[in-house]
Amino acid sequence: MQSKKHSMVEALMNVAIGFGVMLAAQLVIFPAHGIYIGFSTNLSVGAWFTAVSVIRTYGLRRLFNKYTGQTP
Repeated sequence: MQSKKHSMVEALMNVAIGFGVMLAAQLVIFPAHGIYIGFSTNLSVGAWFTAVSVIRTYGLRRLFNKYTGQTP
């Protein structure tokens, strides 16, 4: 079973990589759909979604550990 600390490290690493991918995607996808916002706004939007993603990823990991880490 994974420790809570390890779950958080995994969630943060996953989301950090996702943040870079998301930022690059926003910089391409938003203008393609007529959405023009500044780079700092892109970072702000990304930061909010990143915070939500960390909470979601950590919670889901702990839930899976709770139900799959027990012995019968």
